[in-house]
Amino acid sequence: MIRVLLADDQPLIRAGFKALLELTDDICVVGEAGDGAQAVELARRLLPDVALLDVRMPLLDGIQATRRIGADPELDGVRVVILTNYALDEYVFAALRAGASGFLLKDIEPADLLQSVRVAARGDALLSPSVTRRLIEEYVSTPPRPAAVPAGLERLTGREREIVALVGRGMSNEEIAEQLVISGATAKTHVSRSMGKLGVRDRAQLVVFAYESGLVVPGGHA
Repeated sequence: MIRVLLADDQPLIRAGFKALLELTDDICVVGEAGDGAQAVELARRLLPDVALLDVRMPLLDGIQATRRIGADPELDGVRVVILTNYALDEYVFAALRAGASGFLLKDIEPADLLQSVRVAARGDALLSPSVTRRLIEEYVSTPPRPAAVPAGLERLTGREREIVALVGRGMSNEEIAEQLVISGATAKTHVSRSMGKLGVRDRAQLVVFAYESGLVVPGGHA
C-alpha cells in the first residue's frame, strides 16, 4: 500500500485529490495538512511514501517544507512531489533544487495522477512529461554554472557518466537501453549504481546533477 500525505491550504482541493487517490486499492491518504509546517510535522510522524505538497502554502511554502523534509535523514524514504497550477512556475525551479522528486500540474488527469503517485513511490518520478525537457533546461540555465566540478563526478565510470547524461536528457531506462544497445536490466543497474555513488535520492536529482556537472548542456547534448 502506497501511503500519501496531502498538503494544500484549500480544503476543497485536498478533498478532491483524496477522493481520487482512494478510488484505488493500492493507495491511501494517511494525512492532510493545511500549511507547510504541518506537512513537515506529519511527514515526520507518519513517514508517508509520497508527500504531495502545494507550492504556495502559509507558514512554510512547499519549497521550504521540501527542504526540511529532504534534510531530515529519517525522512529519506519520503518522495516529495510539488503541486502547481503552472507548468513553468518559477517556484518549481527552486523546488527541484530543494530536493523535490518532481512536480505535477493540478489539472492533471485522474488516471495520470494515480500513475504518477505510483511512479514517485518507486523513486522514478521526474516531471510532467509535457514540459520535462523544457523545464529542466530553463531550470539549469537560470543559475550560473558552478566553477567547481560537483562532488561525486570522479566516482563515475565512463559508462556511468554516459548513462547519467542520457537520464539528464529525459530518457527512460528502456530508451537508454535501446540507445546503447544494452538490456533494460543493465541500464537500470547502471542508473542505480550512479545514484548510489552520487548520493542522490531519485532520477529527478540525477537529472539536476547531469546538467549542473556539465554532462548535459542546456540546448545541446552530452
